[in-house]
Amino acid sequence: MNEYSLKKKVVNMVLDTNGKEKTDKHHKILEAAIKVFAEQGFFRSTISQIAKEAGVADGTIYLYFKNKDDILLQFYSYKTRKIFNKFREAVDKAENSGEKFRNLIRCHLREFQGDRNMAVVYIAEARKGQHLDPLLDELTKMYLDVLGEVVEQGQAEGLFRKDLYISLVKRYILGGVEAIISTWVYAGGKYDLESMADPLVDLFLRGIGSNDVVAGETP
Repeated sequence: MNEYSLKKKVVNMVLDTNGKEKTDKHHKILEAAIKVFAEQGFFRSTISQIAKEAGVADGTIYLYFKNKDDILLQFYSYKTRKIFNKFREAVDKAENSGEKFRNLIRCHLREFQGDRNMAVVYIAEARKGQHLDPLLDELTKMYLDVLGEVVEQGQAEGLFRKDLYISLVKRYILGGVEAIISTWVYAGGKYDLESMADPLVDLFLRGIGSNDVVAGETP
């Protein structure tokens, strides 16, 4: 399978919400697998460990998945549909760009806090595997597209400067959010991740410099 066909496959997995409904057992295996991946690490995990966590026989795993890579791929496809729909709802229920921006960041942090196993695997494992690159690229694009809508509306409403490079702003915001999640994961999830949303939004909107000081000058 070439890169184009793989990307087409994973895009369809992400976007197709009208396909065959997956069984409860399929979802149970997915959740068990991500727990094992988070605790053991993806490469050290075995099908037997996943089967034991899910309460099924080893052979049952292969009725739904080809291998561990397929499990991880399907997990992110399954989770993406759920999380992206929540992102979309969080943005759409707000009227102005400021509320949309705050809702999106808060929802992002809330969803990762609500599934720490997913957050651990995403931060520690997912970006190591090249086989996931097309899927992760598509997930990133979907998120950046939503951010772009909010930023463009914010420019029209005067919340964001009109001279900004939107592509740079989107990457800056996503990088900041992922850094906050990564710090939370490596701290063992010992504090309220969602509580970081308002300070983070404030930092994005206000920056770290004083309006009275020009960059490079000493106040």
